[in-house]
Amino acid sequence: MRNHFEGQPPLEDPHRPQYHFLPPANWMNDPNGLIQWKNQFHLFYQYNPYGAFHGSIHWGHAVSTDLVHWRHLPVALAPTPDGPDKDGCWSGCAIDHNGVPTIFYTGVSPQVQCTATSSDDLLTWQKRLQPVIAAPPPDIREHAGGDLRDPFVWRQDGLWYMLLTSKIEGGGGLVLLYRSADTINWEYLHPLISGDVNQRDPFWTGTIWECPNLIDFGDKQVILVSLQGTPNTFLYVCYFTGEFRQESFTTHSRHILVPTNIFYAPQVMRLDDGRVILFSWILEDRTARSALQAGWSGMMSLPLECSLLEAGKLGLAPVRELQSLRKNHSRFVNLQPNGSFLLLQGQALEILARFEPAPGSAFGLKVRCSPDGQEQTLIICRENQVIIDSERSSLNTDVNRRITSLPVEIEGRINLHIFLDHSILEVFVNDQSYLVSRIYPSRPDSLGIGVFAEGSVNIPQLDVWVLDSIWE
Repeated sequence: MRNHFEGQPPLEDPHRPQYHFLPPANWMNDPNGLIQWKNQFHLFYQYNPYGAFHGSIHWGHAVSTDLVHWRHLPVALAPTPDGPDKDGCWSGCAIDHNGVPTIFYTGVSPQVQCTATSSDDLLTWQKRLQPVIAAPPPDIREHAGGDLRDPFVWRQDGLWYMLLTSKIEGGGGLVLLYRSADTINWEYLHPLISGDVNQRDPFWTGTIWECPNLIDFGDKQVILVSLQGTPNTFLYVCYFTGEFRQESFTTHSRHILVPTNIFYAPQVMRLDDGRVILFSWILEDRTARSALQAGWSGMMSLPLECSLLEAGKLGLAPVRELQSLRKNHSRFVNLQPNGSFLLLQGQALEILARFEPAPGSAFGLKVRCSPDGQEQTLIICRENQVIIDSERSSLNTDVNRRITSLPVEIEGRINLHIFLDHSILEVFVNDQSYLVSRIYPSRPDSLGIGVFAEGSVNIPQLDVWVLDSIWE
């Protein structure tokens, strides 16, 4: 077993969050192997123990009793020299196979599907020497360019099923379906869903798909996939709502999950209480040089609860367990801003605000504001949109400053639930829709939190909590 966390610890970085999960140092990307085991939640993740850059991918590991507070465990999987995962242990999932914790993951290079089991409650893992799937299926192999990865496994009707993602060169992404009676011998069935690189309506589905998930809502099922373009450009996460019946999937609708390219490769797990919980990799939005200097790169989203809404859309909301982090509380009532003003200061906060606007009004909140307004990030509601405007979020030229928007019906009332954690801003709209942005203010006094309005807006109640760290 390799050392718990090798490499240099991160420098003191004011942008490092305190209540989002991330390793003590270095690089992380996709969440992997989410599983509830004996009343504990296990989170594995793509991890480079040697620096804040993508390379030498291991599986990091952490455990929690409440989805919020985490304890780091030793690295679960490391590349085996001369093994099928010698160039990296890429993404996958974890299942309970008749009482035996079992991991499926992609070994590279070439891309093959590997498995490992644990006999000590997920602390250490024993790999199977040979891949369970050693190559793409014959009808895909010559067109896939070697891409076949990210197994997602579940049990249904007495059989095990696996989703893998691939592509057709020049054609688009694929989700492939496999079946097994024993989790070792897998039979390829057929492509379950396919994309088209020429299709742009309602959105472009990219050139290759990754990280498939299937969520069962009973009458309806949802398949999540993460889309990439060329060359190796992250795009976004989409999902298909429909019906998985008799080993086929009928698509009713498709949607973009979160309109941004920093929310990628989510994974879901169903808890014992029936809830479906999702974590996603949140990318950095600053230069690779800045991340290397800081000593860390990437984090997890908040734990999000998924629900199926009308018209086949997925709803995302913060899990209730996050309330355990609340400390100092401030409440403001019956605010009627004319212009803008600041209310308080902070950089690790939860904000819950209800707005009652007159038609045609523009309004919202601003965070991480310097006293002179030179740095500030705006959360704007106007014209049936919610917008995160970070164009003035930082004076640092090594960070991206962008506008992210989400279509929302604003009819007399709108609720915003905001989580600010140093360099990450997550916004929930009406407990259903979700926006996320990264911000990196350069000034230490960019801490102001305020409200603004153009037009007539009443804010019956605005609550702010300082949030505690998730680490002991």
